[in-house]
Amino acid sequence: MKIMKHYKIFVAFSAIFILAGLLAVLVWGFNLGVDFTGGTMLSIPFKSATDSAAIRESLEPFDLDPVIQQSAGDSEIVFIKTSQSLNASQRQEIMAKLKNDFSLPDDAQMQVELFGPNIGQEISRRAVYSIAIAALGMLIYIWFRFQLTYGVVAIITLIHDVLMLMGIYALFRITVDGSFIAAVLTIVGYSINDTIVIFDRIRESAKGVGKKEYWALTGRSIDRSLSRSVVTSMTTSVVVLMLYIFGVHSVKIFALPLFWGIIVGTYSSVCIAGPLWALIVTRKQVK
Repeated sequence: MKIMKHYKIFVAFSAIFILAGLLAVLVWGFNLGVDFTGGTMLSIPFKSATDSAAIRESLEPFDLDPVIQQSAGDSEIVFIKTSQSLNASQRQEIMAKLKNDFSLPDDAQMQVELFGPNIGQEISRRAVYSIAIAALGMLIYIWFRFQLTYGVVAIITLIHDVLMLMGIYALFRITVDGSFIAAVLTIVGYSINDTIVIFDRIRESAKGVGKKEYWALTGRSIDRSLSRSVVTSMTTSVVVLMLYIFGVHSVKIFALPLFWGIIVGTYSSVCIAGPLWALIVTRKQVK
């Protein structure tokens, strides 16, 4: 019942944080990665798996701020992405430095791809379509499985989660790239799970209960679901945190938004969804 008692604090916190995030977007914009700014991608064959940190250190004199990914296979290919448009002379200098630092064979060839921001724009457009279709599907399912009010609240909490995550990235100047979009799509599916569990508890508790008691039964339903939601999210977030700490760079940039998304999704399911449902239902009753 403490969550229902202090729901105004949670709503105020979310509102202030989202507004701060939106203000940061308007003033500074997002710290966009290579996928959204365009640049150059270099594909270089290495003799074996190589530490990405060592490659990044080797490239420091060029001030590339690169994104480094590796593809395992018969020949280890290292993909180096940078927002800079590198000319032929710069690319030759980079290749010579890597050959010297990592003893690459003289006949090793670099493949070059120049790309614009259209790729990132297409990814964003498809992500918006995917989220919209998923939200519509969730609304229809929850409408038939529960009631329309549950579905509306679920969609509001999903929007809340996405805005909170975007606020975190805007305020702390974390790079937004393709992995961020993939993580957002994952979070949308993950976050709705806890919300539906709490809604199911509310629906069971509401049987045979008058609408005047909806506020109290919502609190009891949240209390009964709280330990399950927190433990599940803690278990998942610890695993994702380990991926961020010990994973390679390409894993880190996916694990970071996923970690924050799990935290935000659990918070909204427990502290926002239930009180919001109770507020809507009790207000409808008054009218």
